[in-house]
Amino acid sequence: MTLPQTSLPQTSRPLTARESVAHLTPERWATATRLLIRKALAEFTHERLLTPQPLEGAENRYTIRSDDGSTEYRFTARRFALDHWQVEADSVTRHRNGGQLPLDALAFITELHTSLGLGEDILPVYLEEISSTLASTAYKLAAPPVSAARLARSGFQDIESGMTEGHPCFIANNGRLGFDIAEYRAYAPETGAPVRLIWVAARRDRATFTACADLSYDKLILSELSGPTLRRFSAAMSEQGLDLDDYYLIPVHPWQWWNKLSVTFAAEVAQRHLVCLGHGDDEHLAQQSIRTFFNTTHPTKHYVKTALSVLNMGFLRGLSASYMKATPAINDWLADLVARDEVLRSTGLEVLRERAAVGYHPAPYEVAAPKGSPYLKMLAALWRESPIPSLNEGEKPATMASLLHTDRDGNSFAAALIERSGLTPTAWLRRYLDAYLTPLLHCFYAYDLAFMPHGENVILVLDENGIPQRALFKDLAEEIAVMSADADLPPEVERIRVDVPEDVKILSLFTDVFDCFFRFLAPTLDTAGTLREADFWAAVADCVTAYQKSAPHLADRFARYDLFTEEFALSCLNRLQLRNNQQMVDLQDPSGALQLTGTLHNPLAAHR
Repeated sequence: MTLPQTSLPQTSRPLTARESVAHLTPERWATATRLLIRKALAEFTHERLLTPQPLEGAENRYTIRSDDGSTEYRFTARRFALDHWQVEADSVTRHRNGGQLPLDALAFITELHTSLGLGEDILPVYLEEISSTLASTAYKLAAPPVSAARLARSGFQDIESGMTEGHPCFIANNGRLGFDIAEYRAYAPETGAPVRLIWVAARRDRATFTACADLSYDKLILSELSGPTLRRFSAAMSEQGLDLDDYYLIPVHPWQWWNKLSVTFAAEVAQRHLVCLGHGDDEHLAQQSIRTFFNTTHPTKHYVKTALSVLNMGFLRGLSASYMKATPAINDWLADLVARDEVLRSTGLEVLRERAAVGYHPAPYEVAAPKGSPYLKMLAALWRESPIPSLNEGEKPATMASLLHTDRDGNSFAAALIERSGLTPTAWLRRYLDAYLTPLLHCFYAYDLAFMPHGENVILVLDENGIPQRALFKDLAEEIAVMSADADLPPEVERIRVDVPEDVKILSLFTDVFDCFFRFLAPTLDTAGTLREADFWAAVADCVTAYQKSAPHLADRFARYDLFTEEFALSCLNRLQLRNNQQMVDLQDPSGALQLTGTLHNPLAAHR
């Protein structure tokens, strides 16, 4: 499996302090700054935090002034459906007192911090997240460019590591506060550096292990670790007078061991409640979600998701041992629902089950720390199915986030796939919508079941010509919700039931699918000259209409939750992070945190 090249040669010796920041050059920083300010102007305007004013005598030219009115930003933008602003990066300029100033992302945020609602306690941390995001972009700019056409012919992990933008809505989307520069190079997905996980043994009376109905602890461990590795671990335990059978094995992110567990859980280690056994033998690659790893030594083995106590895009990325107890049961329930449903089977939908979860319960912190505390989320892991065993001959997986990717020259990955497919753009798009949107519609209308189906949470299975065959949904137990008080759920699955106001339910489609993904994909294909935006939304409307015609027994629900309504509420994601960049949302009450600001005109309304 070929890994993406980085700006510096990979050697066995550690980088010097100077070499570690070789990607941070004035030229790359200026480019990264321009790209981030372009995105900030677009997304903060979309969320009604900024209000651009037209520049007189200049078509599609706009201006925004700083909070004190002394600094002005001018730019060119095209406006698309859903109040999407496509700002031309090269057009952005900064002016003060009649002169032009260089662009400065940190100054941009500071000059507009009142408009953005950034309090004095949040602002410095947000600036650090912006700095880290810029540094990540500079690193990507230092790598040899890969064309969209070449990426469209590349393998699964090359595509995963080739993503340059991160979440399309969030401005500070690569904060990763807690990584130093060497750790960034070792663990960030864009660096393509192989990682060997550290394994610890946790006393069974202080840990919890749960698994899907078709899996046991012994079966899992024997499938994940080789015989020699297990013998090595067992011998290490015996040398200390301990028996491995009295412990659960837990994979740990190396950063988490060095920075948290070896210090914060030092008492647990000293008392041999936790025993470090060293690195495993398999090499892994970090995925876009940063704490999830794909096994490159044995690609058919499970993904491993680990606790990682770094601040990244609105959350400390720990994993709750208590919260994950129900994870396998929830996945069993969902997988059974998908397998039994004729409509879902016909779309080809598959769910990548989180088949097992293990978590450690640190007694001192469980007594002292409140519910939801980061101290209760420092040591846990789960195993998720790999997509590789489910592939047919000639098929390959690709993260759905790739559909929004553009290369260094502005060429679209999605457009490259369409050109390669031999299909008309509309025909390719319908294949994609049938695989992705139709199962989401059916789950919502038939079961009150909502996913968080953003680009990183969905894997598309493409045939050898780049045509979508089906979708694989992942990251399930923490991010699905049943929005019904009457749904018949097993007791162990009850956690996913949420109380959501009636008028908010439909936002699981309008916000997560229309506003947070299609809003970007349609202009990307339009700008590439591949498919007009109007034709894109006509295809979406056709997909919705075809599904509704196929399910006349759900007509009352189609009317109650109307996808062809004139407008819907604008739910703002950046406002969540700007308000609280430590924990944007309470996962047990996701609707309670929504920041709703005005409405968006629905592009499907014209197709009623």
